Amino acid sequence: MRIAEYEKRFANPFVAAERGYIDDVIPPRNTRRRICRALNMLRDKHVENPWKKHDNIPL
Repeated sequence: MRIAEYEKRFANPFVAAERGYIDDVIPPRNTRRRICRALNMLRDKHVENPWKKHDNIPL
């Protein structure tokens, strides 16, 4: 009885999503599609770091 109550309250991703701990719950059948879409968005991403004006001096 306590185990079922615990699983209902805490071992449920939908409860965590309602509380804002996670952004989204992805069903297993949509996982591959979501990963492919995210990787396609990142394919052409180019990170530009700002130019360093000063460097660390060796000590």
